[in-house]
Amino acid sequence: MRKGIFGALGKSKMMLPLLIVVAMMMSLFPREVSAAERGAWAPNVAYAVNDTVTYSGKTYKAIQPHTSLTGWEPPNVPALWQQVQGGGGSDTVAPTAPANVTVSGVTSSSVTLSWQASTDNVGVTGYDVYQGTSLAVTVTSNTATITGLSAKTTYSFKIVAKDAAGNLSPASATVSATTAEGTPGGVGQLPKHILTGYWQNFVNGATNVKVRNIPDQYDIIVLAFAEMDPANPGGVTFTVNSALSNALGGYTEAELISDIQAKRAQGKKVIISIGGELGNVNLNNPSPNVTNFVNSVYGIITKFGLDGLDVDLEHGLNVPNLTNAIRQLKQKVGNDFVLTMAPQTIDMQNPNTSYSQLYNNLKDITTVVNVQYYNSGCMLGRDGKCYSQGTVDFLTALSDLTLQWVSPSQLGLGVPATPSAAGGGYVSPTVVNNALNCLATGNSCGSYKPVAKYPDIRGAMTWSINWDATTNYTLAKTVRPFLSTLP
Repeated sequence: MRKGIFGALGKSKMMLPLLIVVAMMMSLFPREVSAAERGAWAPNVAYAVNDTVTYSGKTYKAIQPHTSLTGWEPPNVPALWQQVQGGGGSDTVAPTAPANVTVSGVTSSSVTLSWQASTDNVGVTGYDVYQGTSLAVTVTSNTATITGLSAKTTYSFKIVAKDAAGNLSPASATVSATTAEGTPGGVGQLPKHILTGYWQNFVNGATNVKVRNIPDQYDIIVLAFAEMDPANPGGVTFTVNSALSNALGGYTEAELISDIQAKRAQGKKVIISIGGELGNVNLNNPSPNVTNFVNSVYGIITKFGLDGLDVDLEHGLNVPNLTNAIRQLKQKVGNDFVLTMAPQTIDMQNPNTSYSQLYNNLKDITTVVNVQYYNSGCMLGRDGKCYSQGTVDFLTALSDLTLQWVSPSQLGLGVPATPSAAGGGYVSPTVVNNALNCLATGNSCGSYKPVAKYPDIRGAMTWSINWDATTNYTLAKTVRPFLSTLP
């Protein structure tokens, strides 16, 4: 009996090391468990069929038993994991479908859509707008303009919302729109005689104005200015200036986009300007600068829902490359592309200047050339005499000179809205009307008499809408009604 007990104990002592080794080896392997919610996914864990885990805010269900390894994260191995829609964490909830999609504007080459914003538990980050089955544009506001369309053509659109977790909403109801019959330069959608004004995207002592508050007298609104992108040769950028935003109580990019679309729905044209007194665009090299320019400007036009481009480059004008770039841009935007230019007075003194050459290259798609008849000093008129700025004779004699190589229907008189808006050359709105009348009908002239009557004279431009606001828009309220009286 005693021997038997000791014999058994001896065997136990021999087995003990083996059991310890086996237990240690087993501890190195993940433990199998029944199907359950397993919390956050982790490597080196044994998962059973139908186990659920969370990863990057989404819930996944195991569809094969396996032991996880680094690199086998659920999104990387669809053979092992299937995403559970609407289950697990709150980030898997999709946004609601965009509702009440409406066509808020059409041109011969674009359609503007608006819709009721989607809702989402983590926040909607944007909308994908589909033209048929193809993605046309992605926007962050609940309005979008799809450009580059063909005239007199019917298109269908639908919209999908997306949130910060990557969830997509159901598609909105499909809407259809038919583009209008087009005319180059947006002429078909503008009056014969027009008033153009620059909206200042910066603070400089003029009245700070939201685009929605620009009076109806302005036919073309020019956003000033796009800025050169130093990291993208030839490219430009544009967003709401931070100082202006603060001065207007937090004017956001989304608000600007909405304001632009409201103006366009009223028949106004809104375009982006490049240049200005201090601005420049590097188009000295054809590649990659021209492509960068076209893509960046087209991106701005698409994002903000704009109608075209204003060229206000006061130095560094590369005519061949800019001509090429604008031709490409117009091709992308379509027949309703609005092109304006704002050369200084000296830039239009003869047909061989850079601006004259640029106009000659693009006159078939140019809407208006608004010559800046200020900050000029004394300049030679068509009769060879020197006329002082700030007079009706300066406006008529210099216009008469330029009308030798610019079509009357494409020439506008650029003037400062107030004395503070320029270093010199201010004339009252009444004098502007006299100059327009003199050029169009031969009446109200000063000492200078134009060689001909130009009833098709395009109109006037002012720098700027913001300066005009300082006098309760005296220029717009005086000049625009008079333009309507011209033949």
